[in-house]
Amino acid sequence: MKKGFSTIMSAQFFSSLADNALLVAAVELLRLSNAPAWQTPALAPMFALFYVVLAPFVGAFADCIPKGRVMFISNSIKVVGCLMMLFGSHPLLAYAVVGLGAAAYSPAKYGILTELLPASLLVKGNGWIEGLTVASIVLGFAVGGLLIGPKVSGFLLGIDVPGIDLGIDIAPEAAICAIVLLYVVAAVFNLFIPRTEAPLQPMAGLAELFSDFSACNTRLWRDKLGQITLATTTLLWGIFGNVRLIVFPWAAAALGYTTAQATNLAGAVVLGSVAGAVVAASICKLDRATNVIPLGILVGFLLIGLNLISHVWTAAPFLLILGALCGFLIVPMNALLQHRGHNLMGAGRSIAVQNFNEQACILALGAFYTGMTKFGLSVFTAIAVFGMMVAGTMELIRRWHIRNTQRHAHEVERLLAIARSDTGH
Repeated sequence: MKKGFSTIMSAQFFSSLADNALLVAAVELLRLSNAPAWQTPALAPMFALFYVVLAPFVGAFADCIPKGRVMFISNSIKVVGCLMMLFGSHPLLAYAVVGLGAAAYSPAKYGILTELLPASLLVKGNGWIEGLTVASIVLGFAVGGLLIGPKVSGFLLGIDVPGIDLGIDIAPEAAICAIVLLYVVAAVFNLFIPRTEAPLQPMAGLAELFSDFSACNTRLWRDKLGQITLATTTLLWGIFGNVRLIVFPWAAAALGYTTAQATNLAGAVVLGSVAGAVVAASICKLDRATNVIPLGILVGFLLIGLNLISHVWTAAPFLLILGALCGFLIVPMNALLQHRGHNLMGAGRSIAVQNFNEQACILALGAFYTGMTKFGLSVFTAIAVFGMMVAGTMELIRRWHIRNTQRHAHEVERLLAIARSDTGH
């Protein structure tokens, strides 16, 4: 690997670690402030908000100035969000600002790999960044749980700096102070990311950027294979993005868990997804990716099955299985989607369109679940409705694909043949 690669990986790890630890602190801050129950699941759509709003523009921004500087600016925005949460801003608003920083960070961290590494090392480079991201999610939940736990938070709250009173009196506030330091560490690594020789591209006008992005989005949704893979991955990421948060109120209601205890269950979903992804990568073929669609219906029914669990010894393996099924489904469908996107418009624009749709689904599903709890539905009823909606939507996607293969058989088979030839099958 080239010089500077480890610096990029370190910056990504600490920034993502802080993102997920902050999520735990925000959940606990809402709980201690006796916030309405709907506000906890609302954290996921608030984080996704700027991913959706700024999707046509963040890629161009990342290309017009050095990407190390983009990552530094993005981490600085995240620090601003932390400080807002620490000093009185509503956690939902503050976490949306952190999401703004994450939205700007994402295209820079992937884009710099293509500038720094030769094509022969891109898969390896992406493997490193995805692996570290998953590790940072799991460790971020663990770190967040430790920081709000009685031992660590008691120690942090006991630190007294003479002459300075920041008004930090509760565990999540002390945790946020520590999390700011994680963002600072990431920002320091950003400063040492090398400037590559890739030329900077002037940022086009907003109208031109929006028009190009809209055209790419339409092109992928009209493709008879692309539309199915995009619909499936969009829904699956929407589910995965929200289940990590739904676990917190569910664990409190079903198991009597505190926020710190529930972090282990949220981590189980992530670990399960990794296991499912590894299995799918080893046995699934690109041209047969659509065969996994019916399993998506099972995900909806497993969500409903959460309501039958009342003991941690059942909950942990159940959530591992739920995460594994999501990971198993996402990998082949995601690969086929990227293949179609690359053929239709190029990898960069395809990823931008994919990110937009996935984050929009996280926002929509999160708003749907949040709305149910806001209007008085219990956690168990909301989960049951959420699961039925997921199962029903996956069934509609399955029928949509069957209709495409019947009415447009020649085109679908041609597209699958391209996938077979490109993978050597």
